[in-house]
Amino acid sequence: MTVRVLIVDDQALVRGGLAMVLRIHSDIDVVAEAGNGLEAMEAAREHRPDVILMDIRMPEMDGLEATSRILAEADWGVRVLILTTFDPDEYVYEALRAGASAFVLKDIPADQLAVAVRTVADGGALIAPSITRRLIGRFTERRPVSSTVARRVERLTDRERDVVVAVARGSSNSEIAKELFIGPATVKSHVSSILTKLGLRDRAQVVVFAYESGLVEAGDHDIGR
Repeated sequence: MTVRVLIVDDQALVRGGLAMVLRIHSDIDVVAEAGNGLEAMEAAREHRPDVILMDIRMPEMDGLEATSRILAEADWGVRVLILTTFDPDEYVYEALRAGASAFVLKDIPADQLAVAVRTVADGGALIAPSITRRLIGRFTERRPVSSTVARRVERLTDRERDVVVAVARGSSNSEIAKELFIGPATVKSHVSSILTKLGLRDRAQVVVFAYESGLVEAGDHDIGR
């Protein structure tokens, strides 16, 4: 299957570089480029990409608003991969809350960028280990747990809460299976149930929910091993 990609960045040189890196892969098709959020919305409607590489800080409309609007309007399975600099900020965190499936650093090695695109296209979530703990910890450690979030936690079984914590720690399904002494298929079933019960899109949003709900606190674990 060919992954259709839309690249959104206000710097033409960055867009061109990303496109060049991805076009060498036969299973990835860069269908369009956009220089701001408004252009991204138009390009998404026209080309219906599978994955959007989305910058955050852009003129006209930033990547955060564009992500929210595109995902709200889309009637197909588009997924957003946020591109960020070495120093992440709250906008990236808010983009995950808006429904983005992943974020990676702009200086990601060329071969890993293609892997990230495939991972997101296949329904996975990807959060760069080097910035996850800092990002999530910074913007959740002082936020009180709301009654609404607390009620959502109550929907989960004890085992599902264990899985949420493991996902937030960065564990894969096979690693969770070993940690909890259950089969990989059972883990997959638990993750699916968690997404349904909490109304979340993917594992990236599970990580955010784990911190917002207090199931995991900043500093509890080293995220991404």
